[in-house]
Amino acid sequence: MTGAHDHDGGGGHGHTHGVSADSDKRLLTAALALILAFMAGEIVVGVLARSIALISDAAHMLTDAASIALALVAMRLAARPPRGGYTYGLTRAEILSAQANGITLLVLSAWLTYEAVRRLIHPPEVTGGMVLGTALAGVVINLGASWLIGRANRDSLNVEGVFQHIVTDLYAFIATAVAGLVVILTGFGRADAIASLIVVALMVKAGAGLVRDSGRIFLEAAPAGLSPERIGQALARRPHVVEVHDLHIWQITSGMPAASAHVLVALGEDCHAVRHDLEHVLEQDYQIHHTTLQVDHASEQLLTIERRHCDDPHGPAHRRN
Repeated sequence: MTGAHDHDGGGGHGHTHGVSADSDKRLLTAALALILAFMAGEIVVGVLARSIALISDAAHMLTDAASIALALVAMRLAARPPRGGYTYGLTRAEILSAQANGITLLVLSAWLTYEAVRRLIHPPEVTGGMVLGTALAGVVINLGASWLIGRANRDSLNVEGVFQHIVTDLYAFIATAVAGLVVILTGFGRADAIASLIVVALMVKAGAGLVRDSGRIFLEAAPAGLSPERIGQALARRPHVVEVHDLHIWQITSGMPAASAHVLVALGEDCHAVRHDLEHVLEQDYQIHHTTLQVDHASEQLLTIERRHCDDPHGPAHRRN
C-alpha cells in the first residue's frame, strides 16, 4: 500500500499574469478610497435631493467598500502559515467575508425594496438635476474603480465579488441617470423609485451569487467545471488501474481545488508509478495540485471488502470498462 500527498499549491491558488499579492492590496486600497469619498458625497446629495435611488446606490457602494475592506483583511489572514489545529491556515477567511458580503447585499435589497415600493405609492418630490449630476459622476467613479480592481487577481472569490459589485454599481448609476433625466423632462417622480428597483434586482443577483458560491465551498462541493464522475472515469482508464473509489473533490479556497481517492492497481504493477501518473493527470488535465491518493494492489479481498465501503455516502466506484 502506498499513500501520498501532493501539496504543490503554487498553481492552484497563486496569482495569474504576474500580479503579486502586494499589488492586489494597493489596487484594492486605491479603489476603496475612491469609493468611500464618492459614497460620502452621494449620501449628502441623496438626502438633499430626497432621492431613494441615490441613497440605494450609496448603500450598495457601502457594501462594496465593506467587501473590499474584508478582502484586504482576508488577504492578510490567508497569508499566515498553517499552525496548530488550522492545518490549512486561514485560507478560507476570504470565503467567510464573501459570504458575509452576499448576505449583507440581500438584506439591504430587502430594505430598499420596501422603500422603493413605498415611494411608488406615495412619490416625494425629487430634484432631477441633482440626481442626474451625481449619477453621471458615479459612472465615472465606478469606471475608475472597476479598472483598478480588474487589474487585480480575479481568481479570488472576494476580488471577483468586489469586481462584480462595482460593475453592478456602474449599471445602477446609468439607471439612476436615466431616472434623473426622466424627472427633469417629464416630472415623473416615480422614475426614481423604478430605478431603485433596478438597483435592487442587480444587488439580489450579485448577493445570491456570492452566497451560492461561498456556500458550495463550505459544503465541500466540487468546484464548478469539475465533474467527479468524469474525473473518476478518466483515472480508472489509466494503465494498470483496476478501480477508483472514495473519490472526493472539493475546494479549500478560491482557486485551490483538492482531491483524494483510494485506487486499486493490478497485481504485480508498480503502485508508486501509477500514483505519479494519476497525480500528473489531475494536475495537467484538471489543474488539481493538492492531491492525496491511497494506492493498493487489487487483491480479491480488497475488491470484496471495499465494495460495501464504496456505497453511499462515499460515492460510486469507477472501474475500467
